[in-house]
Amino acid sequence: MREILPLLVGLIVSTISVGCQQPAPDSDEQADGESTADTESEGDGDGDGDGDELTECEATIEPGPSPIRRLTRVEYNNTIYQLLGDTSQPANAFPADEVAGSFDNQAAALVVSPLLAEQYEVAAEQLALTHAPALMDQLPACGGGAPDPDSCTADAEAFIHGFGKRAYRRPLTDDEVAVYVDLFIAGTDLGEAAYDPQVGVEVILQAMLQSPHFLYRVEFGASDLADGGEDVVPLTSYEIASRLSYLLWNTMPDASLFEAADANELQTADQIEAQARRMMDTPRAREAVKNFHRQWLGLGRIEPQIAANGKNPDIYPDYSDELLSLWRRETEAFIDDAVFEQGANVEVLFTANYTMMNKPLADFYGVTGPTTDQFERVELDPGRYAGFLTHAGLLALYAKPDRSSPIHRGKFVREILLCQSPPPPPDIVPEAPSVDENQTTRDQFLQHSADALCSGCHRLMDPLGFGFEHFDGIGRYRETEWGLAIDASGELIETDNDGPYNGAVELAAKLAASDQVKNCVATQWFQFAYGRTQTAEDSCSVEEIQADFAAADYDIKELIIALTLTDAFRYRHVIGAEENP
Repeated sequence: MREILPLLVGLIVSTISVGCQQPAPDSDEQADGESTADTESEGDGDGDGDGDELTECEATIEPGPSPIRRLTRVEYNNTIYQLLGDTSQPANAFPADEVAGSFDNQAAALVVSPLLAEQYEVAAEQLALTHAPALMDQLPACGGGAPDPDSCTADAEAFIHGFGKRAYRRPLTDDEVAVYVDLFIAGTDLGEAAYDPQVGVEVILQAMLQSPHFLYRVEFGASDLADGGEDVVPLTSYEIASRLSYLLWNTMPDASLFEAADANELQTADQIEAQARRMMDTPRAREAVKNFHRQWLGLGRIEPQIAANGKNPDIYPDYSDELLSLWRRETEAFIDDAVFEQGANVEVLFTANYTMMNKPLADFYGVTGPTTDQFERVELDPGRYAGFLTHAGLLALYAKPDRSSPIHRGKFVREILLCQSPPPPPDIVPEAPSVDENQTTRDQFLQHSADALCSGCHRLMDPLGFGFEHFDGIGRYRETEWGLAIDASGELIETDNDGPYNGAVELAAKLAASDQVKNCVATQWFQFAYGRTQTAEDSCSVEEIQADFAAADYDIKELIIALTLTDAFRYRHVIGAEENP
């Protein structure tokens, strides 16, 4: 490749310094936006018009923090595909995104290490070399053996406006365009010929794909509306378009979102909701929902973690690594079918007596099912199975190589489904008992309730985990263990639905009936959707989400729509001068 790095370094820095100033919106695109919290309250009809006093949440807009968010590897790959039609998935070579909580899209953890910065540069160079030749079709005056420099530069400017708007997910400012025009002119002089416009396009691509306005979701809000001293401003329509597209599709806005943003028609709740509902009816929304559940439930860890630890072949001779992807796909297919085909609510995810299987999975479970490799709906014994809680993949993930694990399964329910964290373990943790064929797993682990050193934590986990004891270390139903009768009774404590239960089906029913679990689901979606944990400032937004979720009978799709209508989604605090780069 021709050497252009020294030029790029200087000009990328110029682009960043110019681009990180708050861009002034076009007068005819953003000037008509609602300018104050009071206007928004009236425009959306939050009051009933009868003079009733507004609640504190209705009277005050509080968006909470709005951290800048770097694109995740999934978002980068998807955006590159939408932007260039490139299917090489270059982000697969990047360092793995750090996980905070259950998710890999948390702003605080999405830092750029020196290695990642280097990989951004490598990817930008390769993408520029690959796609610049085809993009030259958008610069017709630059073709031929001796293009006219002035006409070619005019085409380059038009290309910068069009491509840059899609890469930055907003129109470029005049200063930004001028920087890239200068970059194009300088790049053409680096060619092997006296004047090589393709090199100029390569340099533009490299600079744009390394710009913070491509790599990050930069949001300033409608800063021109803050002149009256307001602390909170609405996000611009372009910023809302990006929030919608990365929440619901894991990628950049499509043409319809750009058109809505161009017309400044992503300002009211009704406008945003209409776009969100349109987007939820597309296949890409299914991928976003799958991405959430893959991370929240730990489905993405089924293959690498179980394969790394293995399963004891003497105890589980029917296990093979080929089952791992099928286990993950079962839960993903079940949730996809329940949410998008059945319109199921969250309770059904816990209690459904069907799943999605193909022939290899049906053979593993020992049930009559499909005769091909295609996944189909299979009805299950309602006395044994209930929703995703009794799926083999999750039960095997939260188990040991040679046994079940009441501890890990109970911890999963307590932390992930109830949003409660048990106390930290003591400094000295007693060694777990080895497998004893003369005792059931439950009998061996009853020592935790008698040991004062262990009981503080395990009283919150073990009674939950015991409910899954009819499922062995690879998640398959069993009536006995080592020929001994299984006791799968347990008790929910310190929840809103405390009480005894017997077996996973009864436990699933109690969890499905718990408002605490439903609110936990909403909280987990909040963290995933907004790329951060909730704060005290988010109390009104969270209450609104939970209320809308309940009003929709806990329909998952309606929960996702509700996430797009809160103060936290639509507004941000004004950025002070000291916060500007």
